[in-house]
Amino acid sequence: MDDLSEHLQPVPGQRLRFGSGAEGIERLEATLVGEAFATHRHDTYALGVTLSGVQTFRYRGERRHCLPGEWHVLHPDEPHDGAAGTDEGFGYRILYVDPFLVREALGGGPLPFVADPIVAPSGMDPSLLTCLRRMDEPLGEFARLEVAVLVADALRRHAGGPAQDGPGPLAVAALARVRELIAADPAARLTVAELERASGLDRWTLARQFRAAFGTSPTRFRTMRRLDVVRRALRHGTPLGEAALEAGFADQAHMTRMFKRAYGLTPGRWLAALRP
Repeated sequence: MDDLSEHLQPVPGQRLRFGSGAEGIERLEATLVGEAFATHRHDTYALGVTLSGVQTFRYRGERRHCLPGEWHVLHPDEPHDGAAGTDEGFGYRILYVDPFLVREALGGGPLPFVADPIVAPSGMDPSLLTCLRRMDEPLGEFARLEVAVLVADALRRHAGGPAQDGPGPLAVAALARVRELIAADPAARLTVAELERASGLDRWTLARQFRAAFGTSPTRFRTMRRLDVVRRALRHGTPLGEAALEAGFADQAHMTRMFKRAYGLTPGRWLAALRP
């Protein structure tokens, strides 16, 4: 299991905590012990992962059970309740995504309907779990699009419709312009509109094709280039806080988190390891 469960401590009743969101996307952590959510419905898609305990809910006339590591997928406007399947209660994290955003990510057409709301851990892109594990980190403009694409593709796949044909022929020259633009000044806060103008591609094509062409998302590519700036600055004696700001990070703590994820060491330990 992922380490998400360490954040959830059973308490009597209900506990809800919202993470950082973006337009059309909310992230929520919930724990429930001894009490149930009454029947209700959302006007969004809901994709959640159970982290601890057993989650049970009635959905489209059937009682469902969602175990740790499993996902549940609820269609907009479908009534459902929620309760703990054992006395120990349960905990989960969940994404709420505006159907309009899903439709845009799919390029139009009918909204996908997932008939079986329980999805095995292997049935979801690991990046969606990462999105929930890091739910307190801001979702930037492009990261919002990347999450929408992941959700839309997951919904289409589990709705049993035609398989996604992949990103199509890659606009390599246009994608390379975006890559070079980011690499030239990773600290710059480029907007999605600016990247569209630079590439001549719409934002959804850009989000899908960049990963296919370069093996990573534009957001991740920018983070790694920012860390390149940090490493160069540290090797030239720049203090950590100054290096973080120079590279475009919000602060030293943000930079340190990204640095450790990328290299397995804090910046201080990395720098010390370089010294004779």
